[in-house]
Amino acid sequence: MLLIDYLIYLFVFAFCILVLWLYLRKIKINDQISTHKIDKAKEEGVHEPISLHPVINPDICIGSGACVKACPEEDILGLKNGRAVLINASHCVGHGACFHACPVEAIVLRIGTEKRGVDLPHLNQNYETNVEGIYIAGELGGMGLIKNSVEQGKQAVDSILKKLNKQHQSEFDLIIIGAGPAGISASLQAKKLGLKAIILEQDTVGGTVYSFPRAKIVMTAPMEIPLHGKIKLFRTSKKELLDLWLSLIEKHQIKIFENTKVENIYKQKNNFLIKTLNSKEFTAQNVLMAIGRRGTPRKLGVSGEGLEKVAYRLLEPELINGKKIIVVGGGDSAIESALLLADQNEVTLSYRSDKFSRLKPKNAENINVAVSNNKIKILLNTTIKEIREEEVELIHSIDNEISTYENDLVYIFAGGELPTQFLQNTGIEITKRFGYTVKSHAK
Repeated sequence: MLLIDYLIYLFVFAFCILVLWLYLRKIKINDQISTHKIDKAKEEGVHEPISLHPVINPDICIGSGACVKACPEEDILGLKNGRAVLINASHCVGHGACFHACPVEAIVLRIGTEKRGVDLPHLNQNYETNVEGIYIAGELGGMGLIKNSVEQGKQAVDSILKKLNKQHQSEFDLIIIGAGPAGISASLQAKKLGLKAIILEQDTVGGTVYSFPRAKIVMTAPMEIPLHGKIKLFRTSKKELLDLWLSLIEKHQIKIFENTKVENIYKQKNNFLIKTLNSKEFTAQNVLMAIGRRGTPRKLGVSGEGLEKVAYRLLEPELINGKKIIVVGGGDSAIESALLLADQNEVTLSYRSDKFSRLKPKNAENINVAVSNNKIKILLNTTIKEIREEEVELIHSIDNEISTYENDLVYIFAGGELPTQFLQNTGIEITKRFGYTVKSHAK
């Protein structure tokens, strides 16, 4: 009997040793994998965050890996030394899934880093700016992503209702600037709460979503839409999203003035006077800005940029055939647009740097394949010198050599300019924030 007990104890001990060995081996393998990925990310310039991103507290993290599994993007997070770490930080788009998945609340979401600041308007916990009565929701306030924008649009209107003076003499309780996800969500919540509101949109319904190429897939997540309920969208096309917005707008009779760009907002005694570029004027007790961070597309400032052949977004690539096209830019938008055009056109991609950086892994892979198959021609270290009706001049930044290319269309993806001047003219204070926490578990 003693021998049997001894053998049982020995087996249990050996089993525990085996489990411990396997656990330590797994940690070592994860360390090696994450270290390799981090080194590669640093080499490719994608290790530093450029927008909203998670920050892990190593003193709290238990290394469960829940955050790694929850992230819908690829290789944003990994495990090293038994703790979660950032890997391809610049690919993070602020889903916040890791934040919610962490079982010990070891993650906060921040925008900007200690070295890299981000210009942000002043907002309080109710999304109100330093100008009483003007609110901001969505990407402009630092929280991008469709789900976040929808939630903030709703919450901002809830805050507006609490302070609303129902005896005001303005035309509207609320004017919403921008018909993107935040603006549409806000308008639906306003309708639900019985507020008199309209949307002013400088382009058309959809905001940033509308400017995506038609075939682009938008990553989003379950969200609660006012007057509609909870929906689950994980991989959804631009068309599906726009169809959803349009159906809700029609069903609930949301009033939208498209192609109406706000020029100025004036604070009056008890309300705001909103003036637009097409000479329309409105008054409201409150204003909600849901205009995104990009504002207007950044232009190159070269001769011929005003020609009709030049565009700053690609809307219907499937309708463009047999054209000689130059795409300018090295970000994901430029790469994705070039790839969409390459099947039916002769596409040349011009980029001012010597290599692409901060591309999503799939885009980097696809552009390399397209170049190998001679579907896209890439001209690095080049910028546009002049655009003419039937050709484009490019200048090489290293030797200043000028080359001329036959050309039908030019698509420029040089990013956008934060509407800083517009905000400051309205009286809204803007500050460069370094490592600014926008979401934490602190009560």
